[in-house]
Amino acid sequence: MEIKLLLILFLPLISFVFQIFFGRYIKKTAHWVSVFLLAVCLVISIDLLTNIFNGFFHNNVSLYDISIPWLTTNNISIYLGAYVDSLTVIMLFVVSLISFLVHLYSIEYMFGDKRYLRYFAYLGLFTFSMNGIVLSNNLFMTYIFWELVGFSSYLLIGFWYEKDSASEASKKAFLFNRVGDIGMFIGIMLIFFSFHTFNYNEIGYAVSQEGASQILTIAGILVFMGAVGKSAQVPLHVWLPDAMEGPTPVSALIHAATMVAAGVYMTLRIFPFLTIDALHFIATIGSITAFIASIIAITQNDIKRVLAYSTVSQLGYMIAAIGFGSYVFAFFHLITHAMFKACLFLCSGSVIHSMHHSLDEIDDHSTDPQDMNNMGALRHKLPITYTTMLISTLSLCGIPFFSGFLSKDSILASSLAYSSMYGGFTYMMPFLVFGAAFCTAFYMFRLIFKTFHGSAANKKVNDHISESGWMMTFPIMLLSFLSFAFVFTFPHLNPIHSDGWFIDSIYPAQSFTGFDSHMLEEEIHHNHSSAMSLSILFALCGIALSWLFYYKRSKISDTATNIFSRLKLFELSYNKFYFDELYNAYIITPFMNFSKRASFLDWDIYDQIFIDMWGWITLKLSDISAYLDYDILDQFFIDGFGKKTDEFGKELKNTQGGVLQNYLIGGLFGLLIILIIIQQG
Repeated sequence: MEIKLLLILFLPLISFVFQIFFGRYIKKTAHWVSVFLLAVCLVISIDLLTNIFNGFFHNNVSLYDISIPWLTTNNISIYLGAYVDSLTVIMLFVVSLISFLVHLYSIEYMFGDKRYLRYFAYLGLFTFSMNGIVLSNNLFMTYIFWELVGFSSYLLIGFWYEKDSASEASKKAFLFNRVGDIGMFIGIMLIFFSFHTFNYNEIGYAVSQEGASQILTIAGILVFMGAVGKSAQVPLHVWLPDAMEGPTPVSALIHAATMVAAGVYMTLRIFPFLTIDALHFIATIGSITAFIASIIAITQNDIKRVLAYSTVSQLGYMIAAIGFGSYVFAFFHLITHAMFKACLFLCSGSVIHSMHHSLDEIDDHSTDPQDMNNMGALRHKLPITYTTMLISTLSLCGIPFFSGFLSKDSILASSLAYSSMYGGFTYMMPFLVFGAAFCTAFYMFRLIFKTFHGSAANKKVNDHISESGWMMTFPIMLLSFLSFAFVFTFPHLNPIHSDGWFIDSIYPAQSFTGFDSHMLEEEIHHNHSSAMSLSILFALCGIALSWLFYYKRSKISDTATNIFSRLKLFELSYNKFYFDELYNAYIITPFMNFSKRASFLDWDIYDQIFIDMWGWITLKLSDISAYLDYDILDQFFIDGFGKKTDEFGKELKNTQGGVLQNYLIGGLFGLLIILIIIQQG
């Protein structure tokens, strides 16, 4: 077991080191080294996954738990360790699968890029960091890998750093994640000083003994702030759509299945010691995020931005489900979403790749290959991409017989159960998540109709478009297959109910803070039929409305567009609820103004006046001191006395001519003077 865990953790790091230091020596085949190492990771993760079906993880019992002392000082001991249970195994499989497929897909997509090998190195570093988060058994180790994930994502988002937009996007992602990470760090420290441990299980045991407290609520919310940043929840969600400036395979890896899912995974890990108040906060943030992001996605024209806001919305579903107390459903949606959303991103990459090559052939460098307004009628040119993208879209919309239906339906039922249990402000949660479900169906089929149906925006472009090669089509075909419900239903019809394999292996996490999971299960059971019916109805209505607007292009669409424009609803959605403008107006601009004032005080006042004036005074005092020392003391007194002595000596020397008569005369005069003095006395 130890060897398997070490391999799955460090093989991606070896890929990083190899590409950085040795890849340039075997340029043409270096990428296959990374693909092979990730394939080994995938095989190991599949081997670990078989333990679930062999019954080793019944009721989420841990298979492996180890802690190694790393640092001990005074009363503080810090451990490095790994924890393997069903959550760990399934998440390792998801990360390994998506990472492997992205590596394979990138061979063709990134071919010819001047930093081709560096790209694969960054992918390896990112995968290593993600696996570290998944395997960590304590908050301290989680935080270390958490920051590594942030750093490696910064490198990948800003991979084409010569583009100003990519450079700005990477900095934006880094800064917004830092905001959440600061809160997370403070929360971790509060937990540590409250319970004297970073270990997840030990914290849970301590909370079970001491019970919930206000400080635990605050600490839980602060730790959750890390997830708000990483999983792009309101109000820290604005970085994710801009992160689409990175290569499209990066979007599939980071923004569909792994990095953004890290926040959800971490929140699942801390679920046992989240208080009811903290869960209310989490449910509110998730529900609002799901709804707002889905509204914004409706009016976006960049194909990757639509999927980006869709990702934000679906992450909101997962976070909301955790807040509802539906631990299992949140994790199940994480898995299904990873498959169909990665497929959608890679399909969009196939479209963009084909558009880009077509535009190059006709020497058109002004048309945006990501703008859906420049597409249309691509379904016959890209049959595999179209089919796989349609399957993934149906799954995302929650249509029966697709995986998204299983997971989303359960979350919607949880929202009804949650509002029934707590009442009050919680009644708004079902409206938000069901509204998001309707919007999801609408904007996704808007994407399908505008991209693949209708007439071509530019016939010359369409004439030169062709399907991508097998390295790009194989990953999307596999992921689209994993978007069908039957993949997850074996051997029971519903994996997350009664005796299904998923709920049997995951099992709802025990809450140590008083959350009544049994009551929630009963309420979900009562509301399940209503939620399922409403879910299907809302999805079909969204598809039908999108069909009227963008396929039939009926007069109803024009009327509705005019109404929304007059009400300023279109502008509100198109401008993303003015989040960026609000940040600029109330945070960035005031901060920059404050910085300018601080700079004035620091440079113009403190530095120029106080520091430089003191320097001027010091120089003047030095000049005076030098004058007194050199001109007065040294030149006048010291050198002057020497000079006068020298002159006196010279004059005295003149009196000694060497003539005896002069000496006798001088002696007589001297004797005469002495006699006169004696006589006077």
